[in-house]
Amino acid sequence: MQNISVIGAGTMGNGIAHVFAQKGFTVSLIDTQRAQLDKALATISANLDRQIAKSVLKPEDKQATLASITTYTDIPAGVASAELVVEAATENTELKLAIFRQLDQAAPKTCILASNTSSISITKIAAATRRPASVIGLHFMNPVPVMRLVEIINGYATDPMVTRQMVELTGKLDKTPCVVNDYPGFIANRILMPMLNEAVFSLYEGVAGVQEIDTIMKLGMSHPMGPLQLADFIGLDVCLSILKVLHDGFGQPKYAPCPLLTNMVTAGYLGIKSGEGFYKYTPDSKDLVVSGRFSS
Repeated sequence: MQNISVIGAGTMGNGIAHVFAQKGFTVSLIDTQRAQLDKALATISANLDRQIAKSVLKPEDKQATLASITTYTDIPAGVASAELVVEAATENTELKLAIFRQLDQAAPKTCILASNTSSISITKIAAATRRPASVIGLHFMNPVPVMRLVEIINGYATDPMVTRQMVELTGKLDKTPCVVNDYPGFIANRILMPMLNEAVFSLYEGVAGVQEIDTIMKLGMSHPMGPLQLADFIGLDVCLSILKVLHDGFGQPKYAPCPLLTNMVTAGYLGIKSGEGFYKYTPDSKDLVVSGRFSS
């Protein structure tokens, strides 16, 4: 397997394209917006420079990596020779179903179709195609070039041979594959999101402030990042979307999103991507400033 197509040039898509290209795969990066593709290439270039500065990568390897990536604004052209397609579009069920219907028509019949979804049912996505045995979940972690885990999700009809191929492939990326079955949130987000939601509830109910909650989890539980900062990093809109999938899928009140989280997303306070969530984010600054709404 050599030819990889990646759908979506956002944070996850450009990271996935980066790691495949760096390992010598031929990558087609596809997005409907040319500006997003240009931004993705600039991000990949900057991340490669960081790897060079840390002596993780040789300078000559940067050009080889970038040369391995070709960009497209058209799905059929971008997947014409693909052996694996990794969809990394926005976490929206209808959008993903529409993309997989199009991929089913455009990608070679032998091509494996994978989704980087963090919570949406692989079985549901596969059912939108005529090749459900060739559909699988490849859930990379953010930031993709740094995080080693890949959660591999079997849909109800996924062929075991496809799973074995993906385990072998992720190993070639120097990632650690973990195979799970298709239930809401899989494993990573089924466990993570209720914890983040509980942290938001603790703030909402006045149990403690933003800094106190995050400091307790960092120093007391050895978490590298507090849950509220992590929610900002993931994107509060993404957290809300995943919690809704869990709540709808299991029908249990313990997965119901905190009203504070819902209000923040409705108001456009999404975390790092919008410049403010539980903290305020200033360009070129690593200082964490608690949002004025939560200052004591």
